[in-house]
Amino acid sequence: MQLQRRHILLGGLGAATLGAPALAQARPLRIVVPYAPGGPIDVTARVLAERVHGTLGTVIIENKPGAGGNIGADAVAKAAPDGLTIGIAATATHAVNPWLYARMPYNAATDFAPVTQMVRVPNVLVMNADVAQRLKIDTLADLIRYAKANPARLNYGSGGNGSAGHLAGELFKARAGIFAVHIPYNGGNPAQLALLSGQVDFNFDNLATAAPNIRSGKLKALAVTTLRASPALPGVPAVADTLKDFSIDTWWGLVAPAATPRDVLGRLNQAFVDALNAPETRTRFASLMAEPVPTTPEEFGTFMKAELAKYEKVVKASGAKVD
Repeated sequence: MQLQRRHILLGGLGAATLGAPALAQARPLRIVVPYAPGGPIDVTARVLAERVHGTLGTVIIENKPGAGGNIGADAVAKAAPDGLTIGIAATATHAVNPWLYARMPYNAATDFAPVTQMVRVPNVLVMNADVAQRLKIDTLADLIRYAKANPARLNYGSGGNGSAGHLAGELFKARAGIFAVHIPYNGGNPAQLALLSGQVDFNFDNLATAAPNIRSGKLKALAVTTLRASPALPGVPAVADTLKDFSIDTWWGLVAPAATPRDVLGRLNQAFVDALNAPETRTRFASLMAEPVPTTPEEFGTFMKAELAKYEKVVKASGAKVD
């Protein structure tokens, strides 16, 4: 797959020596985004790049999409551990893909050094509003009761085998003790169109994608998949309120090559945590339904390890595999 490369140069070379001299670097910092330009992950990376250039100097955003994010993640894993190349670690690249792909070019557990988590984005269980009304489903408990009383009558769509929506659906079925037929589509947009047209009964969708149709009344939001209710969707409970400890949201953060020195990681962490805590960042991220989650490197490392272990069970239970 042809790699796409798109740069943002923030400030001139002179900017690298201004602001906070202890942090600014003589050469540009490169942030590798393992997805195409324009998506939420790319946008949030660019927002942070703009906010850290005063302390870290010139920042380059480099998009390397392909293989579900594996190409870009591998570029970070194999980069020089000099603090000048970092990249995005996401749910797919560092928790799902190691169990989904038969062959991986990198080891998600050992080839990276965590810098900080960036954001958490809720997924949401949504139904076609007309279908929900016809079936008299108003809550998540209603959906579970209907599914148990009508085995194999429900189906759900997703953006494909192994996608976030597919894995969330399979985890939900297992935890709720219900059965629903999975119908994979070629991407999230076709899956949402199938839901809107009534071809499928429910989906687990990204909140940012589903929000316009929830607001218009075309989709009924039953629950979000974060451990707690999301302020981005007031009045909608968490799945965990019904199914204890259920949590399968989307996240991403920053990582460096594994051998990057600890003091370098500390300086990068401080710069990006400050950027994540800025009120302007929170406002910008809120428009993407994304919640900033600044952490220490140790906290992010522990979190990624737990997510990798969690998704091993979820992916294997789903039966999804990419050769």
